[in-house]
Amino acid sequence: MSTHVEAPRPAVRRSAPRWPKESFGADLGASLVVFLVALPLCVGVAVASGVPAELGIITGVVGGIVVGLLPGSTMQVSGPAAGLTVLVASAVGQHGLAALGVIVLGAGVLQILMGVSRIGSWFRAISPSVVQGMLAGIGLVLILGQIYPVGGLPQPAHTPEKFAGIPDLAITALTTPVGLSGLFLAVLTLVVISLWGRLPEKVRLVPGALIAVVVASAVALVAALPVKKIEVGSLLEAINPPTAWGGLLDPALLGSMLTFALIASAESLFSAAAVDRMHNGPKTQYNKELVAQGAGNAVCGLLGALPMTAVIVRSSANVQAGARTKLSRVLHGCWLLLFVMLLPGVLNFIPTAVLAALLIQAGWKLLELKQVVALVREHKSEAFVVVLTAGMIVATDLLIGTLVGLGVAILKTALEMSRFSVEHHHREDHVRVEFGGNATFLRLPRLLDHLERLPDGKHVHLDMTMVRHLDRACHQAVEHWAAQRRRSQDSVEVALPARTG
Repeated sequence: MSTHVEAPRPAVRRSAPRWPKESFGADLGASLVVFLVALPLCVGVAVASGVPAELGIITGVVGGIVVGLLPGSTMQVSGPAAGLTVLVASAVGQHGLAALGVIVLGAGVLQILMGVSRIGSWFRAISPSVVQGMLAGIGLVLILGQIYPVGGLPQPAHTPEKFAGIPDLAITALTTPVGLSGLFLAVLTLVVISLWGRLPEKVRLVPGALIAVVVASAVALVAALPVKKIEVGSLLEAINPPTAWGGLLDPALLGSMLTFALIASAESLFSAAAVDRMHNGPKTQYNKELVAQGAGNAVCGLLGALPMTAVIVRSSANVQAGARTKLSRVLHGCWLLLFVMLLPGVLNFIPTAVLAALLIQAGWKLLELKQVVALVREHKSEAFVVVLTAGMIVATDLLIGTLVGLGVAILKTALEMSRFSVEHHHREDHVRVEFGGNATFLRLPRLLDHLERLPDGKHVHLDMTMVRHLDRACHQAVEHWAAQRRRSQDSVEVALPARTG
């Protein structure tokens, strides 16, 4: 009698649920906190960029829902960023609002290509001093621009005009009802934010920026202050599909696409590095995150909305509020959409001076003055890169300033990497010169100076065996100098390193 034994069935592997039930409550609560942080900033960034407020909200919705669903980062939240207001205002002023969608769409496609090409990881190699200088420069430009809405004046288009208009702004802010009201509301907003930050942590789960906006707007309404208020209409009517396709042949417009793509990518991936240090969950996959950011910007471009980046303010609020999965950032986008569809009129009570104060505070945070002071004390060369980059951004524009800072950082690193030491040992009948470090073309003037100062009529021994790297320029210079000495009947001995560059 035979018995039939069934082979054990392989265990069925069930993938973990994308959004576990046990984390739903934490993600729901975090999404509401992020929504409350994002709402005034979406509107404020749009107004500061010189475009309709609805376009900022559309970008916030896309950043929450579209980017939130894509792989890349878990805790990072995307939306319109204060750091891009300078770029957007410049692009709209130069090419018109109709071209904004084309620029943002093109930037998104470039980001996707960079992510697919696995370039995302390379952004981690950019000097932190350049990044800090870039953010500080953006902060300075942001502050310089937003002081005008506080005083009730339109923001000048160019930096020199902003500096030149400060005396008139001060007079208007201190002598006219509109200026005094705007200044009062801005100060009130900043004071409320500051005081709210000192309250117990449980209370601070409600964002201080939201409380400040509510308080200042209520004061403006009750006191009937003569201040300008934002205007928010229908999102559907605000959608502005790209039409200026003829501009694709314009080198300036193509340059704007590249600038948007590079700056947005850098800001998003640097934000990712910072957010990853705040939590113990899955870390950011840089190339996938770059593709996700590109997809989000492509959708924003098709809708004619603002460009997006990952935003450190919203991302940190998401982590601190206890988010566990991507669901929190997706839900925050849903809350933005529902609020503007159901209660759009509420936003029309917010004075522009209040939003300007929020952006001034954001610009101040970007300056990170404490870190700059610490750099000046400990690493003066790094501090120089920060200050130069920020200054060039204020004096020229974001792209030129960043490129100048990057170039100086590369040159500084090259000089530091090519440290070169020389030691002389003089005897009655000979001179021994020992070289160390890296002998590159950057140190060629110093090398030649030491060789040309050696006395005639003595045997010279050049010991370069301790040189780690001897490039072709320095090698040829040494050989040429030795040949000249030998033609003068001087004895020269050269000991080269085992390998030369």
